[in-house]
Amino acid sequence: QVQLVESGGGLVQAGDSLRLSCAASGRPFSDYAMAWFRQAPGKEREFVATINWRGATTISTAVKGRFTISRNNAKNSGYLQMNSLNPEDTAVYYCAARTLQLSTYPTDYPYWGQGTQVTVSS
Repeated sequence: QVQLVESGGGLVQAGDSLRLSCAASGRPFSDYAMAWFRQAPGKEREFVATINWRGATTISTAVKGRFTISRNNAKNSGYLQMNSLNPEDTAVYYCAARTLQLSTYPTDYPYWGQGTQVTVSS
């Protein structure tokens, strides 16, 4: 199995950028597809982006053009570059992993990090 730890969250102003990181340990990171989800207070967990071991990606329409997902298998790490942030992006952001193909459903992911808070002020 794999253990995931997110970092890079914080408080920013609208229009700013943040880069989230997901550090993996355990089995080789290249065995996994990874994804980013987010959850705002009172809302369900929402798909943001996913990437397979070769770099193929799927991005949510809510963030397409502003967010980019990437990974570095040699460093056992994944990333979410977030640009042009707005208050609607405020949420806890989670990194997740699964051994099969890409999925946009959180229930398909057995491995999760603890989350990192992103707060965007207007």
